[in-house]
Amino acid sequence: MKKRILIATGIFPPEIGGPATYALLLARHLSRNHKVTVLTFGGEKHAREDFNLVYVSRIWPKGLRHLILLVKLFVLTPGHDVIFALNAVSVGWPSSIAARVYKKKFVVKIVGDYAWETAMNRGQTHLLIDEFQNSPKTGKIRRLDRIQRRICRQADTVIAPSEYLAGIVRDWGVRLEKIKIIYNGVDVPNVVDRQEAKNKIGIAGNIILSVGRLVPWKGFKMLIKIMPKLLEINQFFTLVVVGDGPEKSILESMVKNLGLSRKVHVVGRKNKEQLVDYLAAADIFVLNTSYEGFSHQILEAMGAGLPIVTTGVGGNKEVIHQGENGFMVKYNDEFNLVEAIKTIWTVPEIRERFIEEGKKTIEKFSSKKMISETTQILTR
Repeated sequence: MKKRILIATGIFPPEIGGPATYALLLARHLSRNHKVTVLTFGGEKHAREDFNLVYVSRIWPKGLRHLILLVKLFVLTPGHDVIFALNAVSVGWPSSIAARVYKKKFVVKIVGDYAWETAMNRGQTHLLIDEFQNSPKTGKIRRLDRIQRRICRQADTVIAPSEYLAGIVRDWGVRLEKIKIIYNGVDVPNVVDRQEAKNKIGIAGNIILSVGRLVPWKGFKMLIKIMPKLLEINQFFTLVVVGDGPEKSILESMVKNLGLSRKVHVVGRKNKEQLVDYLAAADIFVLNTSYEGFSHQILEAMGAGLPIVTTGVGGNKEVIHQGENGFMVKYNDEFNLVEAIKTIWTVPEIRERFIEEGKKTIEKFSSKKMISETTQILTR
């Protein structure tokens, strides 16, 4: 039976990021057999699609554009059977209101703890996400925490991309039968020749690549800090950090102050096609993070044939099997980060095993499987 599905998302291409890529992929697939509308913040539509695309411009002040989004939801919701919100706060909160008023099915996807991320970005907490869950909260952080918990409890289904995040949602008071784990999927990129890719990005040497939003919990400062020790292992190592965010200027200043301008490159945000070139040019992928719901970046790096060093936090433990397809260390563990990278570089047998086992791992996390499972929830 043909369904009418409204997808509400905070970002959408040409903006980049996991939720944007996911929303486009899902909308394209669903629109083959169903009527689909995507409601999002952003700019103008650039390509013809088989789904309806409705934007709320970012030129409006934050509070006003969220009000405009709510109005548009009230206009669009009566013509749809289900609303799928890709976060619990910026689009999830107004979506839940519209769904409740018009008695429509409401599904929300949780990819993190919005209250914790906001508190970290504002410097209002130094707790890791697990410790934050039961800690006392005040002001805006308390309101955000209450909103996301309430929205998840009100939803008909909550989709979580890992067992770890499903556990957090369960601890928010959401009934177990409402929670559905659907792992994020990736398409293996068509990787070009490594030297050709190095020429395209204009960076020489043996590249240690890290990708992510430049926020405190991603641990990029530590990667810069250990570069002098890594250069003792291999003078041709070059650290490349792909991403943008509030810590970009801090990281750039740190590179300059340590005299590492020729060995560390903070290259900013890159689109999907450009990121493929950086993955192809790299030799090792490192993600030193204190929190990861479920990492697209790790899967994409595996697909590009890179050995992985990351941290044993969140959803990472559901992808990495220690010593089989990668190394996991503690967050900001300076000694073991260096040792893990050193081992991969100096022991070819381990490096090759990680690469081969990584390729086997990503076969379990296909976009096709992710889309199929999500479609079943939205259309049943």
